[in-house]
Amino acid sequence: TDEIMQQEIRPLVAVDIIEQLHRQFAILSGGRGKDGAPIITFPEFAGFSEIPDDDFLNVVTYLTSIPSLEAASIGFIIIIDRRRDKWSAVKASLTRIAGAFPGNLQLVFVLRPSRFIQRAIADIGIKLYRDDFKMKVPIIMLNSVSDLHGYIDKSQLTRELGGTLEYGHSQWIHHRTAIENFAMTVKTTAQMLQTFGTDLAETELPNDVQCTEELLSSHTDHHSKLKDELKLAVKQGATLLTCIREPVTRSANCKLSPDELENVATVERLLAQLDETEKAFDQFWTKHHLKLEQCLQLRHFEHDFREVKLTLDNLMETQAGFADIGDSVTRVENLLKEQKHLEEKGQEPLEKAQSLALHGEQLIQNNHYAVDSIRPKCVELRRICDDFTNETKKKYDILGKSLELHKQLDKASQWCEAGIYLLASQAVDKCQSQEGAETALVEIEKFLVTAKEHQLSNPKEFYNQFDMILTPEIKANAQRIVQKLEDVQEMFDKRQVSLKKLAAKQTRPVQPVAPHPESSPKRASPKITRPAAVENTSYHFQVRRRGPAAQNGNHAIHHALLQELIEKCISKSQGHIINELIETERVYVEELQSIIEGYASEMDNPNLVHLIPSALQNKKEVLFGNLPEIYYFHNRIFLKEIENCIENPELLARCFLKRKEDLQIYEKYCQNKPRSEALWRQCGDSIFFQECQRKLDHKLSLDAYLLKPVQRITKYQLLLKEMLKCSKNSEGTAELEEALATVLDIIKSVNDSMHQIAITGYEGDVSELGKLLMQGSFNVWTDHKKGHNKVKDLARFKPMQRHLFLYTKMLLFCKKREENTDGHEKTASYSFKNSLKMSTVGITENVKGDNKKFEIWYNGREEVYIIQASSVELKNTWISEIRKVLTGQLEACR
Repeated sequence: TDEIMQQEIRPLVAVDIIEQLHRQFAILSGGRGKDGAPIITFPEFAGFSEIPDDDFLNVVTYLTSIPSLEAASIGFIIIIDRRRDKWSAVKASLTRIAGAFPGNLQLVFVLRPSRFIQRAIADIGIKLYRDDFKMKVPIIMLNSVSDLHGYIDKSQLTRELGGTLEYGHSQWIHHRTAIENFAMTVKTTAQMLQTFGTDLAETELPNDVQCTEELLSSHTDHHSKLKDELKLAVKQGATLLTCIREPVTRSANCKLSPDELENVATVERLLAQLDETEKAFDQFWTKHHLKLEQCLQLRHFEHDFREVKLTLDNLMETQAGFADIGDSVTRVENLLKEQKHLEEKGQEPLEKAQSLALHGEQLIQNNHYAVDSIRPKCVELRRICDDFTNETKKKYDILGKSLELHKQLDKASQWCEAGIYLLASQAVDKCQSQEGAETALVEIEKFLVTAKEHQLSNPKEFYNQFDMILTPEIKANAQRIVQKLEDVQEMFDKRQVSLKKLAAKQTRPVQPVAPHPESSPKRASPKITRPAAVENTSYHFQVRRRGPAAQNGNHAIHHALLQELIEKCISKSQGHIINELIETERVYVEELQSIIEGYASEMDNPNLVHLIPSALQNKKEVLFGNLPEIYYFHNRIFLKEIENCIENPELLARCFLKRKEDLQIYEKYCQNKPRSEALWRQCGDSIFFQECQRKLDHKLSLDAYLLKPVQRITKYQLLLKEMLKCSKNSEGTAELEEALATVLDIIKSVNDSMHQIAITGYEGDVSELGKLLMQGSFNVWTDHKKGHNKVKDLARFKPMQRHLFLYTKMLLFCKKREENTDGHEKTASYSFKNSLKMSTVGITENVKGDNKKFEIWYNGREEVYIIQASSVELKNTWISEIRKVLTGQLEACR
């Protein structure tokens, strides 16, 4: 129906009635009346009455449609040339014109038949039938063309009517068809450009390099073809304009008729329209082409980023697995070589990463549309490079320290072996005499002097120098050697006492005996004085026997010495870890006590009130949070329970499982920490705090001690991990794993709550949303059915950065904002943007084209949120949690 209507309202064009026009029974010569009225001439035409009505109507309608509206509104002048015809032909012409002429008429001129009889009949007929013609305009009967010249200037009449106006009917038809064809070409070209522009605007940018290159090539080819079409159309219009102006070009005296001038104006207007269309299209194409090129740059950047990131991740993983600090000089030297090799191996990917980050920053400087996607990747690349460099430096420092340690331990061990050999090699029978005893004393004194050369005169100082970098295993080994040094020194002391007695006076034969372990001074329990127990290892000394003495009596002495050392060094790694836990727990409780008594209580001291700044008045709870509650729990409960584990390490896990709920007090403390830090920044340099610190003799200020609870809760998981290493596949492993999971869960809850309290703009109460299950930052695109077309268009190119909070009842979308506070580090807040009830959402776990994306949709996909995680693992974790929530709701409904 639409096609039929379009066909009906389409104006006539010359090509539609080309045959009728060629018959030339009516012409539009281009002449004008004195007031500018267009002239339509009906030349002498023998078969005028036989022309079908449709043909007549089409031709007359077409001719009246050609002049401008301004000219047509004046009214048309009709000249009917019937000089060689009869009155009947005049009558028939007037009747047909009166009944079918579609335009406004001004005048009708009739050149009456020239023969006398027909002229007379015509005069009578016009008087009799004038009213029958139903024309409301004058009909002027003329005897000759000279009479016509009295009404219309000769320059506006063709030669057939005695005028000077040049008119060629074939050329007129040719011009009309050419103009109309050109107009159609302009229209078609504009439609093609419009269609192509729409296709470009609706094109979704691809997600990979190959598809983007193909799309760019395809669009560029199509653009080139359309530009060629435009050039042809412009050329066609220019040629047509030249043809119409050809008479003026040929003869300077020649002037174009008003109709020809209108034809020139029409073609010029069409050319201008074509030019405007081309400019608009070129402007649009420039933007689109730039976007395609930037998209290709982005896809290359993303492809290179993925490759470099994978290489760097593997490099970091290799480096992370490089945790061994060596247990001997040879091992440490090999580790240093391996570290050097890893550093050399990492140079190329690090240079690529830096180069890629630089390229990304250049894209940003060039106003790339995907700045929000490129910038984080540049930051990530530089961060990984810095991490690798810093970690490498740290590894070298640790290994260097380890090498120094093991060299000193080796020297110390060798010194012990030499000392044991010396004691074992002193023949019993030779020491019976005063001379022999003195000789042995001299040997011992000379040997003891060498301890200073190896800086072993203070074994505890030697141990403390390396305490911070040691693993529990190497700590145990170092302690074992320190203990060995002490034991050997003790043996020398005892030997010296015995030999001095023999040298002083020889009254009776003395039988020297090897010192026994029980003769050593009693040592305090390791749980009180030693920070760590030693591993269940024994010494293996190679004693070089140099003579028969070592083969005989001295063998028993040497064996006794070795046995003594072996008995003193038996210990367990778990015992060491529990001792460390208890010792650090005691220190922690003492530190908490010192904060409460030395700072919090002093805020109520009348003697110090005048030193407290006004901003701190009545703000004790803000500054210290629930620190008294934490102190009470650890001092009265937790410390006592873990002290009971020293004899039964397997009970440690139960302590953490039993006190799972009590440890939640750390969540409240950490939630208050930002308020506490803000208050400290405001008042931390006050005289009050300086006075309190002086009284306590603390080296660090209060803010360092207020950080202790945060550090402590993270320390527990490290100690539990060490316990697990020592308990693999043994009884109690499952409980330890559960205890570790509990502590990690508490740390996660603390971390999540720190983010949760920074949510701003949410009008409801977050405590009513159920448990906070997950929180994290994502790229988010939206795709809504109703009224969000602009949002949907943007979603293809630019994701929103959103921080999501998943509760059991609600999913919150927030925007992360970071603000500088008084010149200190940035603090994050989360501005609420949107929320989805979990009872009305669904998920699509996989999105085509990106394995890190998933969809969350609302009300039957009326609103769709496409969410991109930073990794596949993170995506799977979130999907798992969301699935648990949805499954739980489904089971609750049942």
